Amino acid sequence: MQPPIRHPARTSAVLLALFLLLLALVAASWGPLDRADRDIVVSLHHSAVTHHGRTETARVLSDWVWDPWTMRALLAVVVGWLLWRRERLLAGWVAATAALGTLLQQGIKGTVGRARPHWPDPVDSAHYSAFPSGHALTAAVACGLVVWVMALHGARTRWLAPVAVAGAVSVFGVGFTRLYLGVHWPSDVLGGWLLGAALVYAAVAAYPYVAARDGGRAPADQGSVRS
Repeated sequence: MQPPIRHPARTSAVLLALFLLLLALVAASWGPLDRADRDIVVSLHHSAVTHHGRTETARVLSDWVWDPWTMRALLAVVVGWLLWRRERLLAGWVAATAALGTLLQQGIKGTVGRARPHWPDPVDSAHYSAFPSGHALTAAVACGLVVWVMALHGARTRWLAPVAVAGAVSVFGVGFTRLYLGVHWPSDVLGGWLLGAALVYAAVAAYPYVAARDGGRAPADQGSVRS
């Protein structure tokens, strides 16, 4: 059987390289990137302060539906389900991947120390450093892990496809809401996506080796999704 995700180690390496390049540009305050960031958020902020209904919708989606704690609660359900099935190794792997994502983004935020956009008429607020976006990273990690666990257990396409679509909408949607609310630069969101996806692919690549050393194997031989 073919694995549900091909070449995860290679994909993770490419995503990580792109993230490190972006990190270097952000840390160096590269002019073209800074100008592009500023142009985008200024345009979105003008819309946010003039369309209150859209702003309230973005705030609800960002602060409740796609909030990092909502994403972590979703993963907690997945971990609980895996423990109920006595798949302790996979449950611990999912939990450890999510925890590593949180530690990485907090550590990088503190190291880079990038300031968030500042407005005379803000529509929302956020604290701590800007890069990378914790909302974007957590959504990418949570949604990616959920789809992987489903694929690993041989989920049929009719179940996996809508979950994957909902995950993609959540990942891209939360990134847009953070920009629309004026609390992040576009490169913050892109950085969160890249690092989160790199972490998921790395977890996918490493798990079969960890399972083999533990004396077990991945569920369904990491079988392909059934239609």
